[in-house]
Amino acid sequence: MRRVIAAVVLAASALTACTSKNNEAQPPTINWEKIDVGAEPVALAEHDGQILVGVKHKGAKVVPGVVLLNGSERKTVPVKPSASSPYSFEAIWYSIAWDGKRVLGLGGASGGAHGNVRWTVWTGSVDSGLQEHPQTFDTFNGLSAGQMNAAVLTPAGEALTGSWEGVVTGLDAAVWLPQANNKWLKQDSAKTPLQNTKNLLVGTGYATAYGDGLVLTGSQVRLEPNVVQQGAAIWRSEKLAQGWTRVELPDPGERSQANTATCINTCVISGFVENKLAIWRYDGTKAQRLSGVPAIPVGDKDVLPPPLFNGSDGDITQVIAQDNKVKVVHGVEGNWKVFESTGGLQGPVTAVVRTSDQEVYLIAGGTLWKTNFPS
Repeated sequence: MRRVIAAVVLAASALTACTSKNNEAQPPTINWEKIDVGAEPVALAEHDGQILVGVKHKGAKVVPGVVLLNGSERKTVPVKPSASSPYSFEAIWYSIAWDGKRVLGLGGASGGAHGNVRWTVWTGSVDSGLQEHPQTFDTFNGLSAGQMNAAVLTPAGEALTGSWEGVVTGLDAAVWLPQANNKWLKQDSAKTPLQNTKNLLVGTGYATAYGDGLVLTGSQVRLEPNVVQQGAAIWRSEKLAQGWTRVELPDPGERSQANTATCINTCVISGFVENKLAIWRYDGTKAQRLSGVPAIPVGDKDVLPPPLFNGSDGDITQVIAQDNKVKVVHGVEGNWKVFESTGGLQGPVTAVVRTSDQEVYLIAGGTLWKTNFPS
């Protein structure tokens, strides 16, 4: 009888241990809820708990649209294309910035004999709506044009960022500032860290505000005899397009890039090193690569939305799609968790914002989703 009892106890212990191991092996999950905005969402901005959604009305006479979400309320923001700017009717939002008062939008639509993007600029507010302001063709287009990438609002003013034919070679990073009569003018990148040289190529693809200035993310490529080395870097200005500094991000490995950034009192920068996720902090003086970040694959063509964080010492959240499965990396220096997603969403993830009450909104697979922030 004792042998039977002992066998049962051992079997129960083994089952408990096995169940415990299986439970430990299961990653934590986050459930996402679909949010209907009446059209395909393509861009996001947040202010004071409200979400501004740039949408695309497929096949409509006016393709670009804007919706304001305030809790369960949904408001359509007027969008006013210009009759003299035919591409404004077809524009798709590349970037929308909103500070609670001003809205600055960058739209683009492919056109012309070569199918190049024709860029449009929109300004206004959620009350008055967004108005497109026609520009001369060579403001953003033409033989010297590169790629536009971001609309940015700072306390010192508005800016658009992108690239333009280099002073020496390649495409320099470039910034456009508003002028009189709603016209925009590219600022001179010559003799600044935004300019390429024969031995150093600048590549930027994202921009955000940092105080009165801008932070551009990307990489620099060093060209030495028998050496081509790509290293993650950011470019910071003191005020809009003035006072540029290039910051080489530490521990860049053999090949790395800074993809996106979020700046409050400090900046958190996301990118990759050796095709694995990497996260840095930059406090305005020095940068630090954070340790222990999960080695999730990130390639050149992967979309990496800006990281989320509360302040200089707060937890960091990075949403990332791996094999179309949306993961949420959450934690601090040396201590991270990876959350799997449930609810049916699939990548890539193209935009993420978070409200002050810890709700996270993202665009994945052409749909808007919402969840509570992981604790």
